[in-house]
Amino acid sequence: MEKMWAGRFQKTLDKTADDFNSSIRFDCRMYAQDIKGSMAHATMLARQGILSQTETDKIIDGLAGILADIENGTLTFDMQAEDIHMFIDAELTKRIGEAGKRLHTARSRNDQVAVDIRLYLRDEAEEIIELIKETVKAITAQAEENAATIAPGYTHLQRAQPISFGHHLLAYAMMLLRDIDRITDAKKRMNFSPLGSCALAGTTYPTDRAFTAEQLGFDGVMQNSIDGVSDRDFCVELLSAFALLMTHLSRLSEEIVLWSSWEFKFVELDDSYTTGSSIMPQKKNPDMAELIRGKTGRVYGDLMALLTTLKGLPLAYNKDMQEDKESIFDAIDTVKMCLKVLAPMLATMQVSKENTYRAAQKGFINATDLADYLTKKGLPFRSAYKTVGQIVAECIEKGLVLDNFPIEQYRKYSELFEEDLYAEISLETCVNKRNSLGGASEQSVRAQIEWVKKELQK
Repeated sequence: MEKMWAGRFQKTLDKTADDFNSSIRFDCRMYAQDIKGSMAHATMLARQGILSQTETDKIIDGLAGILADIENGTLTFDMQAEDIHMFIDAELTKRIGEAGKRLHTARSRNDQVAVDIRLYLRDEAEEIIELIKETVKAITAQAEENAATIAPGYTHLQRAQPISFGHHLLAYAMMLLRDIDRITDAKKRMNFSPLGSCALAGTTYPTDRAFTAEQLGFDGVMQNSIDGVSDRDFCVELLSAFALLMTHLSRLSEEIVLWSSWEFKFVELDDSYTTGSSIMPQKKNPDMAELIRGKTGRVYGDLMALLTTLKGLPLAYNKDMQEDKESIFDAIDTVKMCLKVLAPMLATMQVSKENTYRAAQKGFINATDLADYLTKKGLPFRSAYKTVGQIVAECIEKGLVLDNFPIEQYRKYSELFEEDLYAEISLETCVNKRNSLGGASEQSVRAQIEWVKKELQK
């Protein structure tokens, strides 16, 4: 395939250099956005009298045919083409002749690729937001099922205070809702059209950039043509949001790995989302959760790769910027794959309420409530704290827990202790009296669930 820029050169490009320079193997995924952008550009050219309506009609019909043929499989990408833009340009000219060569009037590949990637990322961001919502729905359903399931809450991976399993899960729902907000916010700054910036300096033709921006669903135009072709902030912003999203997915996956182990046995993953061992027949491995945890580093790498690519580039366009696509495309593919696996894995996960309750009975996680009991009877909290600490130490020495420590022994530490303390430090009481906004009680957890459901409807 002859290069668009072949007129200046007396030699053909070296085959190895040509392969090195080519991007069609990964940017071909933007074919629909490229065609959409070209249709808007052609429509504007006719509207401004730069092309005749007849020529524009032929261009748009030709582009529509190319789009249909790619999507039905009758047209395959030519991997000898330099990129998707050149492939479609050459195919259009082959189909409609000279009119096809006029499409590139008042446009450069620099602003063409800039508009394509914005359109592509806008579409992909929407799909990822919907996948996050499905994951939040799966988390919320499990939280609703386990709003009253007593479980130990942890700090430092040490049992700390009693909560409900649903309360714990909802923390991840809140993280993912913020991820949706971040991606939505990144889309706002992404949604401005660079089309019409041309190579870097704009054009001498009487184009209407506002018209093409409106046709393509942008909120406005890039106000500086150099910035229009050289800006990749939106890629970095989106990658940053994806990296933090993967942080949250990885943290949840780590807990799923722990919870499904024999040491915890809080959850049982469905067979559909686990694997076995080639040598140990008893094994049921949480490989999907482990892979999500592992792939998080991959998305971090994509972000760092793009930041490193951009950090020393002079204005305006440089070929280095071709590297933006492989990083952002890989991150998109990875995030989507992880979300598509995680949501059904969570939906089919079985929670062992008996095991979470038994775990909550150990570790003196109602010690704070025992200190509060004394405080409510007039003892300063620091004094109550010290007293309870001494009681815990004696319980450990004698193999007891606070629930079965005899009242006579309690009263040796303080006359304020009475029989009602046992009801006050029961796990159910400890959880359900934490009825503050966002707290662990069943009532509070159900209020959080309703809040999450409303947020998902926005």
